[in-house]
Amino acid sequence: MPKTYELTGLGNAIVDVIANGTDDFLAKHGIIKGAMNLVDAERSKYLYDAIGTARQVSGGSAANTMAGFASLGGKGAYLGKVADDQLGEFFAHDMRAGGIHFDCTPLKNGPATARCMIIVTPDAQRSMNTYLGACVEFSEEDVDESLIADSKIIYLEGYLFDKPTAKMAYLKATKKARAAGTKVSLTLSDSFCVERHRADFQKLIADETDILFANEAEILAMYQTTSFEDAVKAVRGKCDVVAITRSEKGSVIVTATETIEVPVQPVAHVADTTGAGDQYAAGFLFGYARNMPLATCGALGSLAAAEVISHVGPRPETSLAQLAQQQKLAA
Repeated sequence: MPKTYELTGLGNAIVDVIANGTDDFLAKHGIIKGAMNLVDAERSKYLYDAIGTARQVSGGSAANTMAGFASLGGKGAYLGKVADDQLGEFFAHDMRAGGIHFDCTPLKNGPATARCMIIVTPDAQRSMNTYLGACVEFSEEDVDESLIADSKIIYLEGYLFDKPTAKMAYLKATKKARAAGTKVSLTLSDSFCVERHRADFQKLIADETDILFANEAEILAMYQTTSFEDAVKAVRGKCDVVAITRSEKGSVIVTATETIEVPVQPVAHVADTTGAGDQYAAGFLFGYARNMPLATCGALGSLAAAEVISHVGPRPETSLAQLAQQQKLAA
């Protein structure tokens, strides 16, 4: 029997607060450029006050991927934890308005909904300062097994591994996926995330993952090498498909027997790299869910990434379905 959802994402439900800034601003406030910095509630408030004028949008890596997937015309769902507060309501509304099924019970009497202060410098680099709040309260109880079973693919966000209860939720989700014939995809999320969870990730990749997403820095960190070729050799055959993004060099898709190089989509002006990897995964998984050739999956990923880096913000502002049709990548 056909499954209702093509893709279900699991990850940190976060509201992004995006502002323009300078390298001097980063240095003044002790922010590591180009990384995801974890902050507490007090530091989050301090940075919120310091950044000034900002744009507020629903975010979180896997949630951004689901937004891109829906923009392509895919039918998707999302599992993530928000609090019973204003930002939680904002996040839920954004997801549902985008055509994504979201029906998770909000957290009461606990931490506030997560938020991420993102500073975009003139070179389009984004430096993230994340207060995880309610999202790390995601647990096994929040894993809807019927939803997992009714999905063709699930997509796991590496960032959520920062709390043991979330790891247990992932294991529950992958176990149910295996039993239901649902494919499992994983994104490594961040090289700092890899450093924190290398052993867990390596086990998850080898035992449970069908499709792996990483950027070049993440795959090098995973296998503790400075050679891209050595990293590709190390990961080959660990799962069915590995998609590695390499910024302006495009991406490389690795299977047990193939290496497929995919060029980038040209962009007139790179405004903000926030969400590029998330949208690449959205495009790739849309193609994969519809049984397209791997090269086409990669091209859809490049198209989605190109759209999102052409403006500020982590989610598409132009219909990805229309762009894909114009380039004859989708019907």
